[in-house]
Amino acid sequence: MFIDELNKFRILLGSRSPRREQLLRDLGLRFEVVTKNWDEEYPHGLKAEEIALHVATQKAEVFRPEIKDNEIVITADTIVWCDGRILDKPTDPVDARRIIREISGNTHEVITAVCLLSRRKKVSFFSSTKVTFEKLSDEEIDYYISNFNPYDKAGAYGIQDWIGIAACSRIEGSYFNVMGLPVDQVYRELQKFLINSR
Repeated sequence: MFIDELNKFRILLGSRSPRREQLLRDLGLRFEVVTKNWDEEYPHGLKAEEIALHVATQKAEVFRPEIKDNEIVITADTIVWCDGRILDKPTDPVDARRIIREISGNTHEVITAVCLLSRRKKVSFFSSTKVTFEKLSDEEIDYYISNFNPYDKAGAYGIQDWIGIAACSRIEGSYFNVMGLPVDQVYRELQKFLINSR
């Protein structure tokens, strides 16, 4: 079984996201969470998946000086792209309200880029999902912000939270990608990563 073979490696997840941790656990992977200080800035002019790929790759490169032969680093970055621009993590309730109003009654794109890094190889890829939200009232938006945590999430929402259950009317693509990690694609890419590293 491939998972057993993969679990012979020391897998390092370079992410602070509890949702990514849970998804990888559900996949059956054994891993350690190792977070570092990384710069999530990106060059001006990058758009959509270019931003996510740049940040995910930069996160992985921080590990390069100390990575060992039997280790695989997994890093990721999720962005929300709406009407031609990025919607970041909100800084406060006012910012969260502004962001959610932008996706309310609208379709946006959730893009997660992933980087796999070992001593010998680096692979980056991304997944894109279109998400449509029904129109939310100000009372509904305030309820979500007051009762849930939008501040650690791109686009100020978690699809698995109340707002996703109540307002998401259509998803085109991977649901797990919207949660923060396209685990089916990660699984397939890890298979190729190991086969091509032999």
